[in-house]
Amino acid sequence: MSSETISHGHAAEASVHSHDSHEAHGHDHHHEESFLSKYVFSTDHKMIGKQFLITGIIWAIIGGLFSVLFRLQLGYPEMSFPVLEDLFGKWAAGGRISNEFYYALVTMHGTILVFFVLTAGLSGTFANILIPLQIGARDMASGFMNMLSYWFFFLASVVMFASLFIQTGPASGGWTIYPPLSALGQASEGSKLGMDFWLISMALFIVSSLLGGLNYISTILNLRTKGMSMTRMPLTMWAIFFTAVLGVLSFPVLLSGAVLLLFDRNLGTSFYLSEIVVKGEILPNEGGSAILFQHLFWFLGHPEVYIILLPAMGMVSEILSVNSRKPIFGYLAMVGSLFAICILAFLVWAHHMFVTGLNPFLGAFFVLLTLLIAVPSAIKVFNWLTTLWRGNIRFTPGMLFSIGFVSLFISGGLTGIFLGNSTLDIHLHDTYFVVAHFHIVMGVASFFGMFAGVYHWFPKMYGRYLNNTMAYIHFWVTLVGSYLIFWPMHYSGLAGMPRRYTDWSNWQSFNQFQDMNRFISTVAMIVFAAQLLFVFNFFYSIFKGRKVTSTNPWGANTLEWTTPINPGHGNWPGDIPEVHRWAYDYGKDGREFIPQTEPIGADESKH
Repeated sequence: MSSETISHGHAAEASVHSHDSHEAHGHDHHHEESFLSKYVFSTDHKMIGKQFLITGIIWAIIGGLFSVLFRLQLGYPEMSFPVLEDLFGKWAAGGRISNEFYYALVTMHGTILVFFVLTAGLSGTFANILIPLQIGARDMASGFMNMLSYWFFFLASVVMFASLFIQTGPASGGWTIYPPLSALGQASEGSKLGMDFWLISMALFIVSSLLGGLNYISTILNLRTKGMSMTRMPLTMWAIFFTAVLGVLSFPVLLSGAVLLLFDRNLGTSFYLSEIVVKGEILPNEGGSAILFQHLFWFLGHPEVYIILLPAMGMVSEILSVNSRKPIFGYLAMVGSLFAICILAFLVWAHHMFVTGLNPFLGAFFVLLTLLIAVPSAIKVFNWLTTLWRGNIRFTPGMLFSIGFVSLFISGGLTGIFLGNSTLDIHLHDTYFVVAHFHIVMGVASFFGMFAGVYHWFPKMYGRYLNNTMAYIHFWVTLVGSYLIFWPMHYSGLAGMPRRYTDWSNWQSFNQFQDMNRFISTVAMIVFAAQLLFVFNFFYSIFKGRKVTSTNPWGANTLEWTTPINPGHGNWPGDIPEVHRWAYDYGKDGREFIPQTEPIGADESKH
């Protein structure tokens, strides 16, 4: 062991002891918490993680329901559904979703699922629950800041939810809200007050992400227990660490973009507007550039893809190793590929802008960097497959969702190579090919990572198991259904079918896809029903699930399984355990698993 590691260990030990004495002082008051301080304004990282998760689940139901509504319109454009008029009034007059409402549904579906579910729901949940438990800390570096992070997210949620009930409707310029459409209130109903609500909500959401991200970075760097060097951390911790770095560096850029858009909308500035005529009226704005907004948006927008994916990758690495009963293959290569993805994520944003008049010479650099990001992604895929290879695999629900993640990441990632090529992208841009690509690789794959995490760590969160039968039904319907929904879209996209259109029935060239559209819509409804089964399983199991009887139900090595079944605030009742080895000693020296807390034996083989 290097002197650096030893000195780090002493420093960690000192901080642990001071932390312990502080905790011991506060443990006497542990049982006197009120309902508000325990469940609402809690500073316990585990409770905050659950708050993020349950808020994310509520948003996922709303966002998923929106997709069912607009798939109803796409699959059955000639039919009217009177129940829609009963529910939505003027937005679905005559039982058919209006064009304006369709765009609002698409916009809110994208916003909710990308930001509120897959960013806050995924990172917020698992960063909070796992960081202190896996690195050996009593709590986050700042419990108060952690609580603020959730409540800013909650405020953002309230503002976004309120925008659904405004008379002129919610924002409806696509989830990317490109100006000038989003900058001019007179451009459409969805560009009026709903757009201001959208921008304010996103500003609050970004504050939440920054508070959380700074806390995650500080905790991982400063509060690791004695012996927990960076290279002994589980891959989940590395993934969440890099995710937080990505968020802290890229979210402020979107914040500036949103604030400038608010200025353009309400203060008469011209950051994004120049020489515009609306309904015969020449606007006075001059000198702005709508393309500037695209640069600001996608400078966050592409790192955002990895902010969503990296935590899922980290959890999948952990779950595959635990349930294959094998060490993760290529630990340092896995860390290195996370780092490479983190760097490259900032250098590819203009591949979303190949058709904006981007200089083709400049575009060539973005093509190269975009294709380069396939290299660390491929390293991860090969390492996951090699971890599975000849493993003693246990097909738990968490393991199935992890394997499903790898499948979706491969098939969705391969179509990214098409879109990363600027020449092909001219034809494919804004077609259903793009919808198919990013839904598989970013949307569904990340959801699979999230489901894997929930099934795997639910016993640690609530001291009970989720129902396995419901879990297996959930997995198979979701996996098969996701491929049946999004795979056919590649073919209609190759044929040039544009996204965001409400009705193609009058277009001879796209009529051939009507049966396929109806099929996709039907499957989408079935898959949505399977998610409601998961939601039922989740809330039922919190109260009625089979109780966990062992502190380490999966036979895992990481520190969270050394805590009591229902850990209190502070996680460990006595001293924080010391770490002696990496997290992946499975199937070694004739033993199924060796926890991180066990000292290395004199005659133990090297990993």
